[in-house]
Amino acid sequence: MEHKKIAVLSGDGVGPEVMAATLPVLERVGELFGRSFAFTSALVGGAAFDEYGEHLPQETIEVCRRSDAILFGSVGGPLAESDLPKWKGCETRSILALRKTFGLAANFRPATVYPQLEAISPLKRELVHQGIDLLIIRELQGDVYFGEHTLREEGGKRIARDTCEYSEDQIALVAHVAFQAAQKRRSRVTSVDKANVLHTSKLWRDVVREVHKGYPDVELEDMLVDNCALQLVKDPSRFDIIVTSNLFGDILSDLAAGLPGSLGVMPSASLNAQGFGLFEPSGGSAPDIAGKGIANPIAQILSASMMVRFAFGWSDEADAMDRAVVHALEDGARTADIFSGEGRCVSTAEMADAISRRLSTKGGGVRI
Repeated sequence: MEHKKIAVLSGDGVGPEVMAATLPVLERVGELFGRSFAFTSALVGGAAFDEYGEHLPQETIEVCRRSDAILFGSVGGPLAESDLPKWKGCETRSILALRKTFGLAANFRPATVYPQLEAISPLKRELVHQGIDLLIIRELQGDVYFGEHTLREEGGKRIARDTCEYSEDQIALVAHVAFQAAQKRRSRVTSVDKANVLHTSKLWRDVVREVHKGYPDVELEDMLVDNCALQLVKDPSRFDIIVTSNLFGDILSDLAAGLPGSLGVMPSASLNAQGFGLFEPSGGSAPDIAGKGIANPIAQILSASMMVRFAFGWSDEADAMDRAVVHALEDGARTADIFSGEGRCVSTAEMADAISRRLSTKGGGVRI
């Protein structure tokens, strides 16, 4: 029986609720496939601040170092309290700090529009019926976020500058990740840049093309970021994998997150060059509904599925989890955020139970 150690960082808001709903699903997967998991909980975000006076204590980092993967919930508090010490800089000092500590260089954000939830998608029905299943891979270590930031005054006027910088190694790493991921999907990569204006994008395009020579079985197209934004709304089914820079990926992945109609079904993963990763829902801590038992656990469960697939290499187990989500939706289970009058409105725990009951070792692969 193969054994994996998982650092469980539930965090704040609805994080502990959706995490508590997800761990039994993983345990059930282990029972079905002969796997076992050891979960070690650690504090992060506001919950860590209450205990340690900081958002990412060294104790939490050490728990992560001793683990095979990090399963993350959410961090952050009420907007009205964002200037309080407990919440000020909470995300930067937790999520971004974890990315830096573990060298997490590639962020995976899938966007799947489920036919069972077409009523809540903002897209036209004919677009939903074409089938939308795309993956945005965003570079995490470079770009304007990590360049020099200055604010000065000149001639009585304020002038701000943020420096965007990329090395070819940073670009090559995420390009390899994208092409390898494409080989397991539909073998199409769209590389998104602004090469008609930016030198960093010109380098991006050159390096991606160079890396592509090692993947002749994968189709590559280059696309400008403004056109990509248009196509994500106009014709999203044309995409398989989109690979892009940190800033463009931040924006485009949030645009794509709107396609399914709820952040409650949007997972994500961040991986380093060695395959170690952090897996988390794309939505926030939602403090307004925390403690009510109505948060959607699907994004957390699908994040666990991505962990099983990308960190552990267990495709059959991940397929089973993805299928179980689809089957639960087919059975009519809906949390409040995805309830449109059809099916039955269920609690966080009831949705997780509906998914767990549909887990099976049988069935074809379902890519999420």
